[in-house]
Amino acid sequence: MDPIEFTRFVKEEALRIGFASAGVTTPDAPPHLDIYREWIAAGRHGEMGYLANPDSVQRRASPGELLPGCRSILVLAAPYDPPRLDPDSPRVAAYAVGQDYHEVLLEKIRVLVRAVEEKLGAAVCHRVYVDTGPILERELAQRAGLGWIGKNTCLIDPHRGSYLFLAEVLLDLPLAPDAPFLDDRCGTCTRCLDACPTHCILPERTIDATRCISYLTIETKNGINPELRGDVGPWLFGCDVCQEVCPWNVRFSPSSGDAQFSPRPFLDPPVLESFLALKADEYPTRLSHSPLQRARRRGLVRNAAVVA
Repeated sequence: MDPIEFTRFVKEEALRIGFASAGVTTPDAPPHLDIYREWIAAGRHGEMGYLANPDSVQRRASPGELLPGCRSILVLAAPYDPPRLDPDSPRVAAYAVGQDYHEVLLEKIRVLVRAVEEKLGAAVCHRVYVDTGPILERELAQRAGLGWIGKNTCLIDPHRGSYLFLAEVLLDLPLAPDAPFLDDRCGTCTRCLDACPTHCILPERTIDATRCISYLTIETKNGINPELRGDVGPWLFGCDVCQEVCPWNVRFSPSSGDAQFSPRPFLDPPVLESFLALKADEYPTRLSHSPLQRARRRGLVRNAAVVA
């Protein structure tokens, strides 16, 4: 089958299933790997030691090693709803108020792979990542033409903004690669840098994770740095500030239309007292299939105490 024609089929299927955009790139080494290595060397990853694991760094340097015979990487983007702004409520990052996006996107990709296999009449060797594995997904998305990496480090689609989930499908199929998105449409804007409560955004499109509210409320297993507690503000889990002020999100960011990403009852809106009193026997039920499980009960109660 003609690679261009087949690539068109794959992309059309991805859009039909519910992805907002799809692009293709090659499994070549990422051009910004030195920046990642310098970021690790500076300790900007904090307690996320898995990011500095030598095997992990090597796999990010050679994404083709993740799948023997890899010939193409299909990069997919799925929108989620912009945050609902309620000045009287504590906050949970917009991506986390609905069902666990890992589960939702993995199921969509399973449907897509089945469609590809039916089209070919044969099994397809593939490997899927949804914000999980040793892969520089925003760099791959930029190389696949989906957008550019903004100053706030988010992948920004010029037609949809940055409220997007990313997923990657490594394939042993020769799909036609897209041209990379080379424009930097942030221009001279510094709204995200100016608005960040902890001033964690660094040059070269990186952040100091140890100062980022998302890291502090999700990844750190110890107490939140006393010097930064006052900057956490209303955030119980994650942070959207650098996206909320981005002009590309103010202008675009339509509703995803996917009910699976709508707020769960426990989070519509979040109630501080409910988090402070979150009991061990309630936690699994209230937050089943939720991204909030990553912080565990201990972290969520800690965060609620800081917000209070």
